[in-house]
Amino acid sequence: MDDESLHWVKIVVRTCAVSQERPHGLRYSLTLHDRIGCRLLGFDNAHGINEGSGPGVRTRIEYDHQHMAAGVRFYGYHDASTLLEDFWTEVDKILQQKE
Repeated sequence: MDDESLHWVKIVVRTCAVSQERPHGLRYSLTLHDRIGCRLLGFDNAHGINEGSGPGVRTRIEYDHQHMAAGVRFYGYHDASTLLEDFWTEVDKILQQKE
């Protein structure tokens, strides 16, 4: 295995007060990084996001979203188990592309 194939994952989850932004009562960040620490993928609810621009911009109260190379998109959080499954599915896709 060479250094180019090394990747690492960081998962941080904390409970928080239930709110409109975090209706499930969790603050979370799940990220995949390359060997030098650049984020390749991220699922988190640290901040709100806008989708699009101009008069057609979409906003949501919920903070759940996903960071990928193509940008940021909303993530439909269902439960912690599904979040983990979705994260690892995307990790597998990214790592398969790198082979």
